Amino acid sequence: MNNKKPIPKDSESRIRARELRNHSTKEENHLWYDFLRSFPIRFHRQYVIESYIVDFFCPKAKLIVELDGSQHYTPEAKQYDMLRTKILEGYGFKVLRYTNQDIHRRFRAVCDDIYAQASSRMNDCLSEN
Repeated sequence: MNNKKPIPKDSESRIRARELRNHSTKEENHLWYDFLRSFPIRFHRQYVIESYIVDFFCPKAKLIVELDGSQHYTPEAKQYDMLRTKILEGYGFKVLRYTNQDIHRRFRAVCDDIYAQASSRMNDCLSEN
């Protein structure tokens, strides 16, 4: 994929993304306000890629962070998430998934993993140039 090509954004999804930002879950707020908002590399909340709204997106590291609540545990939702991840990976993004329980029980480990993944991706991006 051409890295200079803009990411397509569905206009209806942009409206929904704004609503989601204004009504974030407790876990999303915790990750955002207690870690990602002040991360050394900029992350965006509820970012639109095609018609998908990803929870957190770091364009420089080409990294997506998703927080999965109970609605993601049904067979249909798992299938949808797999397809969605495959499409997003087609843009060269890496998708990290954590459960809401991960945020509650192992917040520091989640933050450490995001940091390690973003750092690795930035090194990979720098070595490509």
